[in-house]
Amino acid sequence: MIATMAAAAPTLPESAPAERGPLVRLALFAALLAAVAGVAALVGVAVGDRIEIGSTSAGSAAHREEMAGSGGEDGASGLAIVSHGEYLAVFTSTQFSRGETDRISFRVLDAEGAPVTDMDEHGGVRMHLIVVRRDFEGYQHLHPTLGADGSWQTDLTLPEAGVYRAFADFERDGEKVVLGTDLFAAGEFDPTPLPPPSSVGTVDGYDVGMLASAGAGVEGEVAFSIVRDGVPAELEPYLGANGHLVALREGDLAYLHVHPVEDEDGAPGQVLFGATFPTPGAYRLFLQFQEDGRVHTVPFTLEVGRE
Repeated sequence: MIATMAAAAPTLPESAPAERGPLVRLALFAALLAAVAGVAALVGVAVGDRIEIGSTSAGSAAHREEMAGSGGEDGASGLAIVSHGEYLAVFTSTQFSRGETDRISFRVLDAEGAPVTDMDEHGGVRMHLIVVRRDFEGYQHLHPTLGADGSWQTDLTLPEAGVYRAFADFERDGEKVVLGTDLFAAGEFDPTPLPPPSSVGTVDGYDVGMLASAGAGVEGEVAFSIVRDGVPAELEPYLGANGHLVALREGDLAYLHVHPVEDEDGAPGQVLFGATFPTPGAYRLFLQFQEDGRVHTVPFTLEVGRE
């Protein structure tokens, strides 16, 4: 199902097949460009290369069995600090003072309790840390650096009070892994309602349109067209691609694996992603793109129906 286009924008097709030829894809991109132009964390204690959680050692058989039984459901990830019985994320602290910059530090351990540091590198980055408040406010995309003790560290500011979700996102041997935990900033919390679905967004003077062929449980595509003052943006490589996209499910903030798709027919200012939305419902999407050395972030709400 495609999110509803703003009233001032031309009507886009209600749906598109997940598999389509270059000519059809190019036509969809053209329609999208025209539409846009018309709008103008668990706390643990590290012990050497191991970690103890309660009274159970991360290297013990009991712990390995617990890890083997954990993991994301229905194709989503980031719902737990453990993934597929192979990796465990341990954060030094999950408590932060709102508005103050603190150091966030965590380690990724294997089933034997040893730190994992040999992640795959893409676009010059081996570890992504995505942080967003549970009402989808305050989105941040950070790149921690590896310390001598095997921990990943970066500065983090939680601007407002509330409960945030932190996702450690990396690849190892070509396998995508996302581990999640909650972070806390004390204070009065006034949650923001989820914005309604829309196919048009604006950020920093850019008009961004979205066109999605997405049905629950099937491989789909999400395309974006980015213009400024009616002119397609000259997108620069960001993390090795023309854009970066994170999709989170409403309710549990399940983290979805999306990936940029190379499109030989893509016109300037356009970027395409492949994604599988595991269940019907609302998803919050965060698109990031770069022009003139500056990264811009624009959010969308997408309502996904059944296939």
